[in-house]
Amino acid sequence: MQTSRQAARQRRQRRRLVLGTTLAVTAAGVLASLVVALLPDRRVDAGPAAATPVATTQEAATTAARTPTPTATATPTATPTPTRSAATASARPSPKSTPRPPRTASGAAASTGRIQPKTTYQGVATAYEAADGNGACLFGPSPDLMIAAMNTTDYETSRACGAYVLVRAANGKSITVRITNECPLPCAPGQIDLSQQAFAKLADLKVGRIPITWQLLSPSTSETISIRYKTGSSQYWCGIQAIGHRNPVARLEVQTGDGWRQLPRTEYNYFLSASGSGCGSSIRITDIYGERLTITGIAVRPNVAQPTRVQFAQH
Repeated sequence: MQTSRQAARQRRQRRRLVLGTTLAVTAAGVLASLVVALLPDRRVDAGPAAATPVATTQEAATTAARTPTPTATATPTATPTPTRSAATASARPSPKSTPRPPRTASGAAASTGRIQPKTTYQGVATAYEAADGNGACLFGPSPDLMIAAMNTTDYETSRACGAYVLVRAANGKSITVRITNECPLPCAPGQIDLSQQAFAKLADLKVGRIPITWQLLSPSTSETISIRYKTGSSQYWCGIQAIGHRNPVARLEVQTGDGWRQLPRTEYNYFLSASGSGCGSSIRITDIYGERLTITGIAVRPNVAQPTRVQFAQH
């Protein structure tokens, strides 16, 4: 009888042991699941970060460095040049009261740009209908039509405006023209688009395109320089233009309370003071040879060519 009680007691103890073990194992499993569920999934964070490209300034600088720098000398090409009217050429660069941001000319020094003195360039000459001679330089009607449009590369943000150029054809004929316009693409570096009247001095207009050489001139003249403020100019905003200069203008400055301030140049041949600083004060212009002329007494009178008593020296 006692043995039966002992056996029953041992069976009850084994059942309690098995039940306790089962409960312990189950609790451990649940605890492990909770731990796993609470651990952060690092792969979700790392994936998108690795796939996002990052632009660097070094990459931008490398891209800019790959851009080729054109030269001023070009050989004749077979690309035809479309005929352009003076109305089209003169209308495109002229803003009204609020101009677009200007493209500034390359370099701040008073020196030559792409077109350098005592240098001969090769290219081709084509022809366009010049009408009254006005063009991208916004000089207005020309007193004669011995004028030309310079290709965009050598036009150099209007730096070529007013330059006198001696053009020689392969047949030995030559003509001197003044740059009053810009010849956009497909005009290539070295190419000059002559007025029909100027082209006819070198060859028959039916030819359409001839090889040429050309070089900058500093001609004799009795004319003096004039200054014109752009339409819409005031003491708060102004555009200033030099007219009738013997040599190309390299820079234009205005006198302010802090000294002389160089103005940025636009592709339509005006120097802008967007803040009005220096508008109506003394003006200083420098040609590509480095000669500097100071002009005083020019009031802000929009769209009026005001004469001066000065002119750049002949070279």
